[in-house]
Amino acid sequence: MGDLRVLVTGATGYIGGRVTPRLLAAGHSVRVLVRSPDKLRDVPWAPDVEICRGDLDDTDSLTAAFTDIDVVYYLVHSMGGGEAFVDAERRGAQHVVAAARSAGVSRIVYLGGLHPAGVELSAHLRSRTQVGRILIDSGIPTMALQAGVVIGSGSASFEMIRHLTNRLPVMTTPRWVDNRIQPIAVRDVLHYLVAAADAPLPCSRTYDIGGPDVMRYGDMMKTYAQVAGLANRRILVLPVLTPRLAGLWIGLVTPIPPRLGRALIESLHNDAVMTEHDIDDIVAPPAGGLTPYREAVRLALGRIERGEVETTWANAAPVGAPSDPLPSDPAWAGEVVFTDERSKTCAADAQTLWQVVESIGGENGWYSFPLAWAVRGWLDRLVGGVGLTRGRRDARRLQTGDALDFWRVEKIDRGALLRLRAEMRAPGGAWLEWRVHPVAPNGSRLDQRAIFFPRGIAGRAYWYAILPFHWVIFKGMVNNITGAAARRNSSGP
Repeated sequence: MGDLRVLVTGATGYIGGRVTPRLLAAGHSVRVLVRSPDKLRDVPWAPDVEICRGDLDDTDSLTAAFTDIDVVYYLVHSMGGGEAFVDAERRGAQHVVAAARSAGVSRIVYLGGLHPAGVELSAHLRSRTQVGRILIDSGIPTMALQAGVVIGSGSASFEMIRHLTNRLPVMTTPRWVDNRIQPIAVRDVLHYLVAAADAPLPCSRTYDIGGPDVMRYGDMMKTYAQVAGLANRRILVLPVLTPRLAGLWIGLVTPIPPRLGRALIESLHNDAVMTEHDIDDIVAPPAGGLTPYREAVRLALGRIERGEVETTWANAAPVGAPSDPLPSDPAWAGEVVFTDERSKTCAADAQTLWQVVESIGGENGWYSFPLAWAVRGWLDRLVGGVGLTRGRRDARRLQTGDALDFWRVEKIDRGALLRLRAEMRAPGGAWLEWRVHPVAPNGSRLDQRAIFFPRGIAGRAYWYAILPFHWVIFKGMVNNITGAAARRNSSGP
């Protein structure tokens, strides 16, 4: 075990961000391929890996990333839809195969979806199956693991179960609620993935992996309620509830966006149960055995309560979200830019003020006009955006790339600067930033700036329409943040 040169693609994703430090702990040398290296700035394992900037669609960027690599982990996947999504997934797999062949890679490890044979699959599962087949047929030894519903803090599948069950004592569901599922704890998925680096591999093929329990999806929600200490949940099956309607419903009552919710629902149309246990011949189960569903739920809830969520489904940017960083000069090239800038001195030291700034959002709120924020979040959800319900990964600490309600942390210089990029639906690009400055002798100053780059006439009309609300929201925000810091400073730790 150990001493392999490993490349992880998708290291900023839910599984990739967890398997990378475990590969390091196993003694491997790890390189990661990411589109935005800044997203890894604050992760604790970043200094221990080699970071390569690249994209699966940019074949030139793959050459350096794949050089001198023994094992490639293919963990890039998005919950998209339509032919464009399927084509993009196929191209990415083909480019990886070409780069791996050229570099002499000796193994590919892939994580796909568990599904029965001989049935019509959802677009999401068809795409994952297609990618697995391209890798297996590449001529490069490939281990394609197939998992069903992954249970762990921050996983999209678990968050859907958690929020539906928490918020709805009585649930209306499609018929798939009676399908048989073999969930697997994320810790067990990671066990198999790490072992796959050097496990015996007689031939390239798929291997089913799953936990010890086979349950109906409805029973998974009822068991969750028991573990979480909730009253018994009632489930009403509605055959007419289509995936589209169900996706919209999930988008309204959970943090999962409708597009992602629909992809998850469509993946549950068929049973997801292991049809073979051949993985046992090459990888021994984890010490102590596989994790039962009830225990996996308990572990996930414990991590959420302690604020120890390692990665979340929201690590990946949603489809259609702005991706360009704030230009270094907001007035670049003569483009129109609207700003709202405010400053406020504070009777608290800079460290205390920063603690308040870094804790903004999620359950901590936005320090101004909660109703306006709630309405904007609901409107965003209604038009297919992410809304406010994503919350935050950690109640006190942020890192670059974190999702924060309908924002994403674009840049953080701890103690000095926090910049958020908007991911709500809007006719333009928006940013919100705070800068904290120490002021002698024991005070501080908060500089707050909202920035909006409008797209066309619609963007300008949008800015002027919400300008009266901005006066209330942003003025209240800078006053309330500094006020909270002053109160915290006077009350002591």
